[in-house]
Amino acid sequence: MATERHPGAPRDTPQEVVRRVVERLGGTLAQSGVPMQPARVFAALLATDSGRLTSAELVELLHVSPAAVSGAVRYLAGLRWIRRERERGSRRDVYVVEDDAWHDATVATTRIHAPIITALALAREDVGPDSRAGRRLGLSVEFLEFVTEEMNGIAARWEQRQAAGPAAEAPG
Repeated sequence: MATERHPGAPRDTPQEVVRRVVERLGGTLAQSGVPMQPARVFAALLATDSGRLTSAELVELLHVSPAAVSGAVRYLAGLRWIRRERERGSRRDVYVVEDDAWHDATVATTRIHAPIITALALAREDVGPDSRAGRRLGLSVEFLEFVTEEMNGIAARWEQRQAAGPAAEAPG
């Protein structure tokens, strides 16, 4: 249940609330196939009002080693679920999740399909397009092309919906 922010309320989500979200959402993401530490880091960034945490803050919040945080943020940045920024006037990195993180993650995922589609098509030619393996590889190409096209369409419709503003989303 979301809580409404009141004037004078703390600027950021209390740590105990973030920890509860990390355990619940991070656990769900892990059960869905995301490695545990990246799932927990992503959940922490999503649950923090600023959407920004340093490595030291993640270590303290999640009670994990700096190496665990390093591996998790490297994984998440590789997927483009988060980005790394340099703190002004400092050598410290800050890890940032965008407000529309799921949109960004979905778009990033479709970008990796192109080289996979190319590799599948080449493999199909290698094994022969009329062999059973060739048909399987061809079906894989068709499916990934379809998924990419559909996901790009969904992302574009989402962007249009967001650009239209809240009034466009109201029923009626």
